Amino acid sequence: MYIKPIQVLFNCSKLSDQNQDLLTNAVLRLRRGQDEQAMELLYRTYSRSMLTLSYRITNDLQESEDILQESFLQAFSKIRQLREASSFQPWLRRLVVNNSLRSRKKQLYYEEPSLLPNLPDEDTSLWYESMPPELIKQAIQALPAGCRTVFTLYLMEDYKHREIADTLGISLSTSKSQYRYALKFLREKLAPYRSKIHNGAL
Repeated sequence: MYIKPIQVLFNCSKLSDQNQDLLTNAVLRLRRGQDEQAMELLYRTYSRSMLTLSYRITNDLQESEDILQESFLQAFSKIRQLREASSFQPWLRRLVVNNSLRSRKKQLYYEEPSLLPNLPDEDTSLWYESMPPELIKQAIQALPAGCRTVFTLYLMEDYKHREIADTLGISLSTSKSQYRYALKFLREKLAPYRSKIHNGAL
C-alpha cells in the first residue's frame, strides 16, 4: 500500500513487522475468548490515532472520545467477525469513520461549488511542504465541516470519490468539488506562514 507524504506527516504509516505480529497475536487471543491484556495492548496501540481520526471528522474532542470508546467496544464484541487477524487496524478505522460520520451526518453542509477553482482531482503539489504539522492540523480543523470530511476521507483515509459520495449520500461531483475547495482553502490559510518560513521569520 502506497503511503502518501501527508500520511507519514500525521503518523499514518505502517507498524513494524515485529509490532504487527504482536498485535495480530493479540487479536487471535481475543478471538479465542476474553483477554484483558490483549484488549489493553490493542487499545494502547491504536487509541491515539483513532481519536485523531474521529476528531478530524467531528471537530469535537468530547464527542470523539465517546466515539472512540464505542468503536473499541464494537470491535472487541465483534472480533470473531474479522476474517483476517492482521486486518484489525483497517477494520477498526472503518468503525471509527462510520461512527463519526453517523454522529455528524445531519450537521454536514457543503460549500457552493460554482466559484471553486478548476483544480485537478488528484493534486500532486506538496502544499504542506515545510509547514509545521501543528499549523497544518489547525488549518484542516478550520475547514467547513462538509469539505473537511471529504478531505479527510479522500486524502487521509484513501477513500475514492465514488465511495465518499455513497457514504455521505452526496453526488460524485459534490465530493470532488469539496475536495478542491478544501485544497484552495488550505493553500490560502497557510500562505502567510509559508511566506514567513521562506523569509526565515518562523
